[in-house]
Amino acid sequence: MTTGRRVPARAQWRVLAPVVVAALAGVVLAWMLRQGVAAVAVARVLADGAGAVVIGLAALPRIDDRLTVSWRPLAAVAGVWFAAEFTVLVCEAAEIVGVSVTRLDAGDFLTFLGRLSGGQIGIAILFCTGAIACYAAMAFRRPDTASADLVLVFAAVALSLRPITGHMSQQMFGSILAAIHALATACWCGLLLAMAATLRTRGEWAVILPRFSTLAAPLVGIVALTGVINGLVRLDSITGLFTTGYGRILLAKLTILCALVALGWWWRRTWVRKAADHRVTAETSLRNATIEILAIAVAFGLAATLAVTA
Repeated sequence: MTTGRRVPARAQWRVLAPVVVAALAGVVLAWMLRQGVAAVAVARVLADGAGAVVIGLAALPRIDDRLTVSWRPLAAVAGVWFAAEFTVLVCEAAEIVGVSVTRLDAGDFLTFLGRLSGGQIGIAILFCTGAIACYAAMAFRRPDTASADLVLVFAAVALSLRPITGHMSQQMFGSILAAIHALATACWCGLLLAMAATLRTRGEWAVILPRFSTLAAPLVGIVALTGVINGLVRLDSITGLFTTGYGRILLAKLTILCALVALGWWWRRTWVRKAADHRVTAETSLRNATIEILAIAVAFGLAATLAVTA
């Protein structure tokens, strides 16, 4: 697919910088709503975001078999994911011990890893993310023999481990709902970000965007349904949406989701139709995708805070 003027690759990957800023803005917004947020939320949103990008880069060729996996960027993002997950572990260990991160003793950290379930889950996540980074680095040199399916399996496991062992695991079907929510969110955001980072021509957007739009609708529905159920289970009543920090963050997240649903409806009537007819430039498609990704990133920041909010 090489139809039309190509967008410079650097311009595409620069999208990641404002996305990170938007995600951190989501954490700050959560801090304002809750009046205090654990530092681990910053590492958590970076980890969740990197995991979504890995999922997206590996799954994008499944939308169209003429696309190939960008192994070098995937390896780099997986490395960031590994580092962020390690930071999450350190922060969690420090919280359990009751000290600051800078004062965490190596012995206490090793005890956390070896004896507590949170540490053991973290080790499994580090194994998955590290394996993805190493595999992608090797696949860059031998792309003809590499399989994105292995990346998808390890990434899905890494993204699911914390949700299925978190607070929702105490509820009936809670673990399943939490895992589905995490994976659907990662696929939705990750695929769109992968498109923004790799699709460089009007012709590529004309083929891929309508197919993504078809996939995005059920993904958003799954995210909304599971997110509402997961959130309301944590609240004693509807009034908790306004009277508790957790509820206010959840309400903000739902508000952004509603705005994204409305934006998606508008995109399907305008951007998607025009792009399919080759009436939208690659630059315009990149801009529109970035707008949606930034809104999702803010929601990611809120969600990461919810995940570490008692």
